[in-house]
Amino acid sequence: MSYKIYHNTRCRKSRAGLQYLEGKGIKPEIIEYLKDQPFSEKSLGDILNKLGLKPQEIIRIQEADYRQKYKGKDFSDKEWIKILVENPKLIRRPIIVKNDKAVLGDIVQHIDALL
Repeated sequence: MSYKIYHNTRCRKSRAGLQYLEGKGIKPEIIEYLKDQPFSEKSLGDILNKLGLKPQEIIRIQEADYRQKYKGKDFSDKEWIKILVENPKLIRRPIIVKNDKAVLGDIVQHIDALL
């Protein structure tokens, strides 16, 4: 079973999620999405399907960019996906993917749903 973690090394919650997986003996493929592999609209849409969430549900609403540019505005799912692809730091992290399922790992206990 292969795991992937969409990870930001500078984020405490993302590091905690990776450490949690490693503590369970899992060596995930690490994707540093802010550096290496930015999302495409298709790949982010696929991940949202695996999460079972709408784009608005994966936004880091405490980010200054979100509060200044997007808070309170009404966008379609497709528009939100485009905004998130263009501004990946607005995406909650880490996102852990295993096969056709994914979870947000910002609360490490959520990761157990994939194990």
